[in-house]
Amino acid sequence: MSASLRLSTVILPVRRWHDGGREQWQRAEELGFHTAYTYDHLSWRSFRDQAWFGAVPTLTAAAAATSRLRLGTLVTSPNFRHPVTLAKELITLDDISGGRITLGIGAGGNGFDATALGQESWSPRERADRFGEFVPLLDRLLTEDAVSHQGTHYAAEEARNIPGCVQRPRIPFAIAATGPRGLRLAARHGQAWVTTGDPKIAATGTPEDSVAALQGQLEKLEKACSDVGRDIAQLDKIFLTGFTPDGGRPLESLDAFVDFAGKHRALGFTEIVIHAPIPDSVFAADQKVFERIATEAAAQLG
Repeated sequence: MSASLRLSTVILPVRRWHDGGREQWQRAEELGFHTAYTYDHLSWRSFRDQAWFGAVPTLTAAAAATSRLRLGTLVTSPNFRHPVTLAKELITLDDISGGRITLGIGAGGNGFDATALGQESWSPRERADRFGEFVPLLDRLLTEDAVSHQGTHYAAEEARNIPGCVQRPRIPFAIAATGPRGLRLAARHGQAWVTTGDPKIAATGTPEDSVAALQGQLEKLEKACSDVGRDIAQLDKIFLTGFTPDGGRPLESLDAFVDFAGKHRALGFTEIVIHAPIPDSVFAADQKVFERIATEAAAQLG
């Protein structure tokens, strides 16, 4: 969009590749989006009983079908991933894409992924503990040729990751976090920070409440960065839309989006992510308006 604000999209993995899937990713590149992300879940909310494909194979196919578009996850979680196997997949994906991969990663939650492997859902404390071990280990696995680790939740024994990532020293991490421990991880290991806003006010708050909550999150991120001796300006700030009191209203018109994006750019966000429309879902929107936003919003934002 402008030098200080990029526009990206999320393409949920709900279409068969040969029935509109490939074309959707190619269209995202044609429209000029900075990055096209997908969700990394085994199933998700209202789509649980509908088609839902794997993130890494989808991104691999998208890498082969595009040439400029950055690709990534929003977000991967430890719910069903292990750092050793994930690192191998990411190095391969980064290689196939020619260095166009961003890993969005979060602590996970209590959704379907949390129990799909037969385990009990983790408590918030255990999720935070696991996330705090997962991210540093994955960082090492993506930057070192051989890694051994014996932790509380994860282990690696001479795990080899040669030749490493195309992007050096590794693919960028976009860490989703709002709590103090997660924000410290973002400050230490992230190239970007991701938020969807404050879920506590999503249903009952106002757009103004949301802006205030996001400002508060950014202030906490700044403190976390200061605590580890890092300038917050070194991190991209990614806002994944669709989960605040605004709902889908920013996609109702080009003008509505420009107003929305301008307010969030003023907070300090460097990237705004909008969902590609999916009819008859919570992400239903006018495809023509979506494409106008992709191609015309930058000029209006100046």
